[in-house]
Amino acid sequence: MVGDKIRFRFRKSGDLRLLSHLDLARCFERMLRRADLPFKSTLGFHPTPRMVFALSLPLGVVGDEEVLELELLQPDDTEAIRDRLNRQTPGGLDFHAATVVPMKATAMARRVEYTLAIPNERVAETNDRIRGLLDAEKVWVDRLRPRPRQLNIRQYLRGIRLGPENAADSRLTLDLWVTPSGTARADELLKLLNLTDLVDGGRIVSRSLLEIRDETAPGQPDAPPDSPPESAPPNHNPADAGTENEPMVATWGLSPNGPVVE
Repeated sequence: MVGDKIRFRFRKSGDLRLLSHLDLARCFERMLRRADLPFKSTLGFHPTPRMVFALSLPLGVVGDEEVLELELLQPDDTEAIRDRLNRQTPGGLDFHAATVVPMKATAMARRVEYTLAIPNERVAETNDRIRGLLDAEKVWVDRLRPRPRQLNIRQYLRGIRLGPENAADSRLTLDLWVTPSGTARADELLKLLNLTDLVDGGRIVSRSLLEIRDETAPGQPDAPPDSPPESAPPNHNPADAGTENEPMVATWGLSPNGPVVE
């Protein structure tokens, strides 16, 4: 069928960062209908728009460069489509780019960066922990799904940077590979860096970069891992220096007012 596939870049922020991925997809469907866009739908008893998100955003995290692909029944001007959508968006959602991509293209995430502002008085301690993680041969974390186990996420750590932001804070950047077999999570690394109390206290994590595979320039000096991570039973007790051996718990981001991130 003749048509276009449009790849959008959008920002999700404000109170909308507390909207789950499933609810966001429902919100997008309502926006598409209100904007009267000629989108393609899936088949079956419950047709939905043919749209794909490159990577779901953890609850409570701001997304600066999120990616959505949408298939249309007919070609149209991308700027006009973007403007029509922006007129229907709720507060905290903004489409800032739209490009036509081949119908066979699929937005597959290659790399992400998460950022968090940390007080300058905690920079020295955090730098020590960063060095410990990057120098470690293995970095073990607990995963509960799809089954309880421990994973060595070291291969997903492309880098961790800490630089000045303003007079009071510095900016922590977690640079992570994303592969079909998995990735590291921001909450896991913030726990290992002893920074989860900052998020519990109201500081917000942002996903500042979402790199797509087919948008990456050829000849890059490094590449994501091509093998699954090493795993171990949940009672595994690694002795690697520079990592915390106590079990991870699934309560990162909880606050007296409820969950901030998942």
